[in-house]
Amino acid sequence: MKKKLLAFSIALIFTGAAPILHAEGNVNAGKEKAASCASCHGENGNSQVSTFPKLAQQHSSYLYQQLKAFKGGARKDPMMSAMAMALSDEDMADISEYYEDQKVSENKLPVLDADDDEDEKPAEAVAEKAADAPDPMQTLIAQGSDLYRNGDLKRQVSACIACHGPLGEGNKPASFPALRSQHADYLIKALKDFKSGARSNNPENMMHMIAKKMSDEEIKAVAYRISMMK
Repeated sequence: MKKKLLAFSIALIFTGAAPILHAEGNVNAGKEKAASCASCHGENGNSQVSTFPKLAQQHSSYLYQQLKAFKGGARKDPMMSAMAMALSDEDMADISEYYEDQKVSENKLPVLDADDDEDEKPAEAVAEKAADAPDPMQTLIAQGSDLYRNGDLKRQVSACIACHGPLGEGNKPASFPALRSQHADYLIKALKDFKSGARSNNPENMMHMIAKKMSDEEIKAVAYRISMMK
């Protein structure tokens, strides 16, 4: 019950957040303007490289906000900042609308790398251990699922569900991003950047306040869980 109250209290904080307003874009125009984005993010916003985020089915309000941040310098990335500098507000709105109109692709269940010392053990011993032990990826995803839904009251780690929804659908009026089916590698990097302070362009720097209390294992667990959401 206490865990649910923590999630609910955080949700109330953001319910009153003013929505980020922007002009409604044009999907067809956005498709043409997004052509230069395809090399990293895929033709329809589903990137094939796990360190580049999927943009498909992302809220246009969030994408527009991030493009403005790249252009204005609030969010820093050499490549994205250079790309955004050439975009007008209308371009950003059109591109954002186009990507929101695309469908995000599902991810395959990732496989954790085996321990380094497994290579030194006889194949029979490794196979026997694998048969008896629970699937480490499923264990990690279960850990991430609990943290996503309930947070950690003792350490004041807020539940992700409060802002990003039960299925990772986000919150368009508040410009909280959809996370479902995002690449785990990208999510891990994003959380670590929030944790270190390398990324801070979010309301009240809330993501830094949450991520700094998370261990690397918890970050990985949550990222893998989100990557499996549909």
